[in-house]
Amino acid sequence: MALGAGIPSLRPPSCPTQSNCIEPTGSQLAILYSGLALFAIGAGGLRPCNIAFGADQLDTKTEKGRAQLESFCNWWYFLFTVALLVALTVVVYIQTNISWFLGFVIPTVCFAFSLTIFLWGLNTYVRSKPKGSIITDLVKVAVAAGRKRHVKLDSELSFHDPPLASESEQSLTKLAHTNRFRYFDKAAVVTDPSERDSNEKTVDSWRLCSVQQVEELKSILATLPVWLAGIICFFSMGQASSFGILQALQTNKSIGPNFSVPPAWMGLVPMIALSLWIFLYEKIYVPWTMKATKRGKRLSIENRILIGILFSIACMVVSGLVEVHRRDDALKHGSFESPSSIWWLVPQFALSGLVEAFAAIPMMELLTSYWPESMKTLGGATFFLSLSIANYLNTILVRIVVAVTRNSRRPWLGGNDLNKNRLEYYYYTIAVLGGLNLLYFQFFARHYLHTEMLQRPGRNEAEDEEKQ
Repeated sequence: MALGAGIPSLRPPSCPTQSNCIEPTGSQLAILYSGLALFAIGAGGLRPCNIAFGADQLDTKTEKGRAQLESFCNWWYFLFTVALLVALTVVVYIQTNISWFLGFVIPTVCFAFSLTIFLWGLNTYVRSKPKGSIITDLVKVAVAAGRKRHVKLDSELSFHDPPLASESEQSLTKLAHTNRFRYFDKAAVVTDPSERDSNEKTVDSWRLCSVQQVEELKSILATLPVWLAGIICFFSMGQASSFGILQALQTNKSIGPNFSVPPAWMGLVPMIALSLWIFLYEKIYVPWTMKATKRGKRLSIENRILIGILFSIACMVVSGLVEVHRRDDALKHGSFESPSSIWWLVPQFALSGLVEAFAAIPMMELLTSYWPESMKTLGGATFFLSLSIANYLNTILVRIVVAVTRNSRRPWLGGNDLNKNRLEYYYYTIAVLGGLNLLYFQFFARHYLHTEMLQRPGRNEAEDEEKQ
């Protein structure tokens, strides 16, 4: 991408006029698309794996290790947000006002620096050996359970529960058999001695699976209800970068006589709010509880997700109320741009950042710490998948709202002027979905979260007493 921006022959020349542009050649397009493809491949390999790789450096079987993992997730998200802040301010300013080529060189140098650091410490990292295809193992359990669907589960059945003997399995925690989702236990039932050889190994892995494989699938199923609650919670996060920016476009952006706030800068507010909360939580709240209780008392995943859902509802309600004020002020003065200051939008953008702080970070921690060790990378990928699904569902919701309200006197969405819409109704709709999500989490999903935490590796009697 940097070469394409810096070498004139790798890009089309500047347009003499907007209607007289020379189209790029095939080779120039190939350079551009190759750079974008490498971005996608790099992000796909880096984002889910660096979270899991960082978690591998900590002993999550102990209480201290789990506390360290929560701090790691918080600080990872903090630095991720700081990097975005720098990219969207300093780097974008350099690209826009100084040099487009230099704007690409800076992140290129940063990547080279990060690669150097990674290779420098390579011999000091805990590196888990590949176990194989996790997805294939999960499918095998489902297929084996389906093939044995007529087997009745009782106390006299024999389960295939071999020790973790292979080199790739020795670093994993042996999962004990549980009674949740008992249907899948059929995959591990030995119905015929011929299903195992003389060394007690499975003859057909698509018919007989180990208890370890079954429990790995159960761990995923136990967190799916909470994961779904997170997806609905992420709806409100996406509004700040879409309709929130449109609101900023139609407000008074002047600060003093000589400065106007670029609307895109409002996207920095959620990042600042998120980073500020993480810093206060790790540097003030946790040390304060350490002094008060002799041991750091951290907010549980359940409580943080619950607070995140509440913030998502509050974010949409505040957004709707602010939009009513902004539009009424604009209509009162008969202007496209409302006289209301852009500062009115700060609370809803800040709440959006707090939703991410309280919902996204614990969701990432849940998927990387309470799934089995062999699935941490899959958990990281699933976290980013949830953000993508939320965006796609949000797009579908927008299209439904546009189609349903198109013929009304004042549609909720559509067109280039928010003053002609009822955007607040759309915000309130998402708030209602958030309320339903709150009920779903409170009375259904959190039950699975409790069950999963009771089954987590390293849980001891002292933790049970503390919970009681």
